[in-house]
Amino acid sequence: MKKAIGGFLALFCISACGFEPLYAQKEDSSGWYFSGNFDTSVTSEMAKVKVEPIADRFGQEIRNELLDLITPRGMPKNPQYRLFVTLQDKEIIQQALRRDITATRERVRYSVRYELVSTTSNETLVKGDSVSFVSYDILANPYSTTMAQKKTQSDAAKIIANDIVLRLGAYFHREMGMRGNY
Repeated sequence: MKKAIGGFLALFCISACGFEPLYAQKEDSSGWYFSGNFDTSVTSEMAKVKVEPIADRFGQEIRNELLDLITPRGMPKNPQYRLFVTLQDKEIIQQALRRDITATRERVRYSVRYELVSTTSNETLVKGDSVSFVSYDILANPYSTTMAQKKTQSDAAKIIANDIVLRLGAYFHREMGMRGNY
């Protein structure tokens, strides 16, 4: 009985917090969100974004991730938006020092700045920063350490790309709701 009351209370609290699904269509103002139909207006609007080239190998990895997430069916022929991403900072912090002051672990902080620009008005619609923290062990074998560095760089690119896509999705969701498109 206590579990049932606790579950009901948890559902009540979640529904009262203002949580709103990003990709679900609300049928009417008094109903539930999910009725078996998914709204694709946010994803179709995001498919109109052209991801501009990003400098350096790390930038290429971010761009590839963004292309996979935003435009999985290919680049738009007539993009309505342009996404610019620039690497701001890469900071390497050595951790877990031995007695001879050599590190056995490194933590890397990547910071990028992104900006979504309308192609029609050349107005900045969304801009912000995204940060990723990753780490790897420094191993006795230099090849293993190099591969660990590459893996963490790839992981950081995925984290940053997912963060940017989530923020763009929230922007389009809010704008589509204000325009009354769903």
